[in-house]
Amino acid sequence: MFAVRMATMVLALLSTGLVAGVFFAYAISVMPALARTSDRTLIEVMQKVNIVIINPWFMFAFMGTVGFTALAAALHLGGDHRATLIWIGIALALSVIAFAVTAALNVPLNEALDAAGDPAAIADTAAVRADYESAWVRWNIARTILTAASFLVLCGAMFVAGVQHGKSADAAAGQAVSQPSGQAYAQHGGPVAGQQFSQQSAAPVAGAPDGSQHRGR
Repeated sequence: MFAVRMATMVLALLSTGLVAGVFFAYAISVMPALARTSDRTLIEVMQKVNIVIINPWFMFAFMGTVGFTALAAALHLGGDHRATLIWIGIALALSVIAFAVTAALNVPLNEALDAAGDPAAIADTAAVRADYESAWVRWNIARTILTAASFLVLCGAMFVAGVQHGKSADAAAGQAVSQPSGQAYAQHGGPVAGQQFSQQSAAPVAGAPDGSQHRGR
């Protein structure tokens, strides 16, 4: 079961890291580069990006930030995994907030940009850009920070889970060592063997005269 829990946490960590990397790349390279281009170029590029980004690879990672983290939390329910569950719960909350920012803020901005139509036919490209760029960049930075924080917290969760598993393994090994030692003590002069020896010593020997008979003779 430990292997299953760890595998789920690895998937949550991987998906969260990948998505955080995508958002981070936009924040430090893509959007700063587009900021130096014309209004028409920015609109055209981002319209195409909004089409290409909807692919199985990105969607698997994006949905996995919440899905795999929630599954990892479910597998750690119980008193024995309370410390790890707290870390996973924090990571899950951060991922849910980042997901909500994307769905409620970035996606509607993308849809509005797509609805503007062909950049060559837009009468006022500057107005379309103004309604889109600054808000999208701001919310992208917010979700980048949230997703990166979730990734770091998941790293902490994996560390705590490893420490807990190590302590449990050490305790089980110590118990396994102490039990055979106690059995060996009982077999080689322990209380059970000593008790049997005392009972055999106290038993009378058949045909042996006691003290009173020896004095009478």
